[in-house]
Formats: sequence, structure tokens, C-alpha cells
Amino acid sequence: MTQVKSGDTVRIHYTGTLQDGSTFDSSEGRDPLEFEVGSGQIIPGLDSALPGMAVGEKKEVKVTPEEGYGDVNPEMRQSVPREGIPADIPLDPGTQLQMQTPDGQALPVTVIEVDESTVTLDANHPLAGKDLKFDIEVVSVN
Repeated sequence: MTQVKSGDTVRIHYTGTLQDGSTFDSSEGRDPLEFEVGSGQIIPGLDSALPGMAVGEKKEVKVTPEEGYGDVNPEMRQSVPREGIPADIPLDPGTQLQMQTPDGQALPVTVIEVDESTVTLDANHPLAGKDLKFDIEVVSVN
């Protein structure tokens, strides 16, 4: 039976959960995720768990922040003047917004705090700093 190795194109089904058991992403009801192993297309902790697996094999993979979306970087949080944000934009904590960098790139941010004069935005990945668990199944190897 063919075993996964770096450079192979694989298709996997997966469910990603947090420590509290809540699901943050899953391929359930969708096509399997397809990518090249070892190419950096997915987080390192999941990528490194695949070599040696075979089609039909299932595995539980625990991923630390260092092997996932990184630690929370305090420099990725910024307070901006409230009057600089249009009044029609919702500012409830947890709301995800999209800003534009000076070079025109879209940057997703999350509102984390609001007071009378400022809004604090977080550009860290929503899963930064979190331990993750993935249940994976290899569907195909090419």
C-alpha cells in the first residue's frame, strides 16, 4: 500500500477542534482537502503528521501553537481612534473586519475591545496561541 511521502499530492478529510472540544473547521460535507505534502500549504504540525500514512488510515494529531498558527503577537494588536471608523461598521468585540495595509493588501482583524475613544483591533490569526487537535483520514495519495 502506498504511504504518504513529502512531495505527494494527498486528499484528506479532517475535523479540527479546540481544547474545549468545539469544532473550528471540518471537511465534513465538502470535498476532501487537497495539497502537496511538505510544500507549506498547510500548518506545519498537520503537514508533518502525514508522511508514512496510507489511504484509509485515520489519525489524531495534536498541534501546538508553534506548529500551528503561532503564538499571539502583541504587536499585531492596535488601538485606533473610534472616530476613524465609519459609524455603520459594527464594533462589537469578536466582530471580524477587514482593513487595508498601506500597500493595498487586505488584512483581516478582530475587534477585541471598545471604549469611548478607541477601538482595539487584533490582526493575529484567530487560532494563534491555541492548542489544536485534528482528526484526519487519508483519502488518496498521488
